[in-house]
Amino acid sequence: MDNVLEILRERGFIQDVSDEPQLADIVAQQPITLYWGYDATADSLHAGSVMNLMMLAWFQRCGHRPIALAGGGTTLIGDPSGRISSRPMLSEAEIEANLRGIRPQLERFLDFSDGRALALNNLEWLKPLHFIDFMRDIGSRFSLNRVLDLEAYRTRLEAGGMTFLELSYVLIQSYDFLHLNEAYDAILQVGGSDQWGNSIMGADLIRRVTGGDAFVLVTPLIETSTGAKMGKSAAGTIWLNAEKTPPFEYYQWFRNIADADVARFLALFTFLPMDEVRQLGSLPGAEINRAKEILAFEAARIMHGEAAARQAQEAAHALFAGAGSAETVPTAEIDRERLEAGMSVTDLFKQAGLVSSGNEARALINQGGLSVNGRPVSDIHCRVSLSDLDNGAIMLSRGRKQHIRAVPQG
Repeated sequence: MDNVLEILRERGFIQDVSDEPQLADIVAQQPITLYWGYDATADSLHAGSVMNLMMLAWFQRCGHRPIALAGGGTTLIGDPSGRISSRPMLSEAEIEANLRGIRPQLERFLDFSDGRALALNNLEWLKPLHFIDFMRDIGSRFSLNRVLDLEAYRTRLEAGGMTFLELSYVLIQSYDFLHLNEAYDAILQVGGSDQWGNSIMGADLIRRVTGGDAFVLVTPLIETSTGAKMGKSAAGTIWLNAEKTPPFEYYQWFRNIADADVARFLALFTFLPMDEVRQLGSLPGAEINRAKEILAFEAARIMHGEAAARQAQEAAHALFAGAGSAETVPTAEIDRERLEAGMSVTDLFKQAGLVSSGNEARALINQGGLSVNGRPVSDIHCRVSLSDLDNGAIMLSRGRKQHIRAVPQG
């Protein structure tokens, strides 16, 4: 059995591990069950979740059983970690709809056949809990002083306070770990480093209640070398849902990372052997672009499949290398009658989703940042019409990295 901790450390997944020598001995000798939890605040995960999904996939490849735990119950409360204000409350129906959208994304990374991985929802065991029993059996085992020492809770208090509902989050997340330990033999919780405090409290709860061992492993919170958060772009969040973020845009986000991030991202977001990762990451000068293409293709292939990754690659070549077909660039439908009458360029870019407002479009035009059919827009008052169609579409570009084919409909 391959030592999964050695693989994860070499590839850059590990920031902190509790009782690492003991955990390393256990995973080297026998399969374990581990879990990662996510809250269903949207109907899609985003690229910031991919690191944890890749880590679960590595555990599974090494013979262990991962659990993807949907926070159907905890989403009703809202995790205060990293927040200075309360999260919006969602209904159970909204959360269930979100989970239906997320499940296919989990299946891109994990094999759920024959119980090799599990997809669970903590609402199943949280909703039937009786408050008095829960507070007596679980709440009595927590020190309020210790909870308030956790950075997430301390930050919220300093920012103006928090509700008792949010204060209970650490109890409920800890109870999740205890329940999964007792019902599924889960001994390891994994997640981002912002979850270290909550996760350690869960491991401590297991030791107090059962006397058994439990462990926590957290990843670094990934930022690019420019300081941008993982999965964020100028246009907003990079979603895993192909309708929210088309495969071309997903491909391009990875393709356009800084040279300094190539080797690190190849290690984290592909399954390529580390010898190949190091070789690609050390390519000199402009040759590093070949490594970026491989990274973008592999990341898109894992998330969206081989065919979509090929299409995204062809679209990028069509736009930037004069090869391939531009038909695979994402499209936006524009009302034909409006184009017949002549549509303001600022409104067209807004309708296509490349800007959020007319003011943003005007500012970008003044900076030379918007183009129509490859030609920079210089006049904020110009209009675009059907006469601008090229092969049935109008190519709109924001900078060199964001492109939409505006196609008339109706």
